[in-house]
Amino acid sequence: MAITAALIAAALPAAAWAQDAAPAEEEPSADTIVVTGYRASLLNAINQKRNAEQIVESVSAEDIGKLPDASIAESIARLPGLTSQRVNGRSNSIAIRGFAPDFSTTLLNGREQTSTGDNRAVEYDQYPSEVVSAVNVYKTPMASLVGQGLSGTVDMRTIRPLEAGKRIISVGARGSYADLGKLNAKSDDMGYRANAMYVDQFADDTIGIALGASYNNEPYQIKEYNAWGYSDLANGDRVIGGAKAMVTSTKLKRMGLNGTLQWQPTPNLTTTLDAFYSNFKDDQIKRGIEMPLAMDDTPVLSATTVENGLVTAGEFSGVKALARNDLYQRHAKLYSFGWNTKWEGDNGWTAFFDASYSKTDRSELSIETTAGTGRNTIGAYDTIGFTTGTKGSMFSSGLDYGDYDTILLTSPQGWGGTQIAPDGTSIINGQDGYYNNRKIKDELWQFRTEVGHEFESGPLHSFQVGLNYTNRSKSLVPEEYFLGLAANTDGLTSVAVPQEYRLGATDLSMYGLGSVISYDPAALVRDGIYNRVANPYGDVVVKSYEIRERLMTAYFQGNIDSDIGSAHLTGNFGVQAQWTDQNSIGATAVQLGTADNGSPIIGGEVRNASTDYLDVLPSLNLSLRFPSDTVIRFAAAREIIRPRLDDMRASLSWSYTIADGVAQATGSSGNPDLRPWRANALDLTIEQYFGGKGVIAAQFFWKDLKSYIYNTDLTVPTDGLALQDPGQGIPVSDTAQLNVPINGKGGKLYGVELATTLPFETFISALDGFGITGSVAYTKSKIQATPDSPSGDLPGYSKWVANGTAYFEKWGFNARGSVRYRSTFLGEVSGFAANRVRRRAASETIVDAQIGYDFQAGSALEGLSLYVQGQNLTNAPFITTNPGDTREVIDYQTYGRRFLAGFTYKF
Repeated sequence: MAITAALIAAALPAAAWAQDAAPAEEEPSADTIVVTGYRASLLNAINQKRNAEQIVESVSAEDIGKLPDASIAESIARLPGLTSQRVNGRSNSIAIRGFAPDFSTTLLNGREQTSTGDNRAVEYDQYPSEVVSAVNVYKTPMASLVGQGLSGTVDMRTIRPLEAGKRIISVGARGSYADLGKLNAKSDDMGYRANAMYVDQFADDTIGIALGASYNNEPYQIKEYNAWGYSDLANGDRVIGGAKAMVTSTKLKRMGLNGTLQWQPTPNLTTTLDAFYSNFKDDQIKRGIEMPLAMDDTPVLSATTVENGLVTAGEFSGVKALARNDLYQRHAKLYSFGWNTKWEGDNGWTAFFDASYSKTDRSELSIETTAGTGRNTIGAYDTIGFTTGTKGSMFSSGLDYGDYDTILLTSPQGWGGTQIAPDGTSIINGQDGYYNNRKIKDELWQFRTEVGHEFESGPLHSFQVGLNYTNRSKSLVPEEYFLGLAANTDGLTSVAVPQEYRLGATDLSMYGLGSVISYDPAALVRDGIYNRVANPYGDVVVKSYEIRERLMTAYFQGNIDSDIGSAHLTGNFGVQAQWTDQNSIGATAVQLGTADNGSPIIGGEVRNASTDYLDVLPSLNLSLRFPSDTVIRFAAAREIIRPRLDDMRASLSWSYTIADGVAQATGSSGNPDLRPWRANALDLTIEQYFGGKGVIAAQFFWKDLKSYIYNTDLTVPTDGLALQDPGQGIPVSDTAQLNVPINGKGGKLYGVELATTLPFETFISALDGFGITGSVAYTKSKIQATPDSPSGDLPGYSKWVANGTAYFEKWGFNARGSVRYRSTFLGEVSGFAANRVRRRAASETIVDAQIGYDFQAGSALEGLSLYVQGQNLTNAPFITTNPGDTREVIDYQTYGRRFLAGFTYKF
């Protein structure tokens, strides 16, 4: 059942191009011992690491359509120096060497990809693990690696059918169960996924085809506690300011398709066509109760218990709480196509041409609705008791929020902007809900050509010269509306949920709050229970942008192969020259005042800005290989990562504050003139291999950032700004305050990674089948995210990252348990209107396990594999706290355990 070493070698070429060919493996003889399953995956990864000319980590499929973990991100997160942040219970982004996902790039078969996020970072749940045969993580760059990142480059690989050398037909399926149960009314706790792969060769092995498909329909359940923050009391004690107690149910559906067609009309010429498609739907319903407490003027605090300055128990009377029914739909379609033609001459000359196209269309819809006892001051108030502890706060309530006769659709607090009633005359203070649909389009064309030559002798083994052109555009168009009840014509009305929309009640007893009424917000909008009223405020307009990048990259790389005494020196040296032309189109908006009907008066114009710059990126990778199977590697390079795309927007917004008869302008904007993060980097690695089966490695790295990006407030003269007249003869101040991302001076980041893969039979034959693999990494940051922040506050930075897996695999049986740990870090969570919010996350430890059985040769069920998996077995929570006091819990999210059972069958 194993994927062969030759197949993996073909899928993971050292030059980072999947089109490079490798000879097909011969069928094993009867006396050959074939290593299969997870052990084969580790063996292939070790061989890839040893043979590579860069510092690289690898994970390969243990069978066609089955990576060692349930998702690509979880597999990658176990590699040395890598970790992940969980979002909605899933690992979908990767941090490398203490840097957030924004600092790395991801390729598919060596080609740059568009992303489903707001920035460049690829979200890995878009890529089914079943259609990926292997993943390479390059920690050091080389000149011929186009699209490299500053912290690293992730290259996902799909199978090359001609290199496979035989027909492969594989099918698989699995069921999943979320042990938190059905938290929301009408949600699911069980799901499934299925996949199939077909690989074959025709016309005397000159034509090869590989087709793969994967379908996923799985639920995720989440318990979410969130505190608004903590307030200072008059006596100096601190107390919870407000809180949300919510439960979220997610249904993830994804169809992934990939195909590869290869044609080799002559031994010297190979042409390859690749296609990948992903249709991704992540639908969430979130229900709960939001409670304004100390941060609201009305509630009165009493009966308190105080511990070391923190109120840990008490009671708030006069609380006007909100029942929340919120919907989030994240839908994305990703397309990726590539065509490569490679020629290998008999005289040592090689050449290839590669063209690719990647596109992502994404929409992010959020509908937030509120209900309560009445509008604004109308209706009953509640008395909320609370106990604050290490998991946030537990509450008690005097009202039944699951009673449809008591809890009505309304705006209990009058939050939000003013609306115009349907009759067009009266003003309604506050909104009954909010509708936000963010539409993102991302498109990337890439063209590349390269010529190389291999020498018969001499220390310079070969060289390659290439040229790459990339044209990328990304745009965001927000559609934002206030939601107002159609029946609310007098500005005072609250409406009971119509009978046909009632879905029962959702249990909130885990927070001590009983239950909450439940309905589908989208259905109420669709059927006209709510009116959509366009949000006229200027902050909506300036969220839109269009970014275009054009990059021309020329490179030269020389490859070294020489003997030095008894040792063997290999590696490469070279340089990239990158010409970047970036253009940004955005909107400006100035709020001039308020009309008689309550609508803001907005002025503005379209803003277009562009810039260009050149980066020269030298690189050196050397590997000294000793007869003792010791490899010492050294690398030096200039590394860059271009700015966040949303930071480059040309959008600009201003508003006036009138003080002492003068209009003071304040605003915020993106910065189309941003330059990349740039770093000089050094790496030293010592690797000791054991008979090609095991390895112990120590990796040391150092990065000196010459520039970085942070947000700051600038004072700018108003005479150079296109500000509208505030009217009424009010003068404008000579200066304005503008918050903008700019390039800073940099800092340093360095660390060490210790990693090992050890099959025990290497040392004790009686322990054949047992083994361990794992790593521990320490990273020290002397980079300040802003000039006034402490060093180490880079997003995604963890000082310690560790993981380990113990396994047994023999006679068809296989079992393994895995643990991964990361220390505290600055995580990104979704805030209001889907904007990113950074919070200090607590350390976390994740434990997973798997057992299975592969039916052996000669069995009637030969080719069948069965397995059972358990994920997050300790139910590790995601926790964020206030920096000043870790007792002040902001987020406490529980994802529960997941259990999976499935099979793969290979014909």
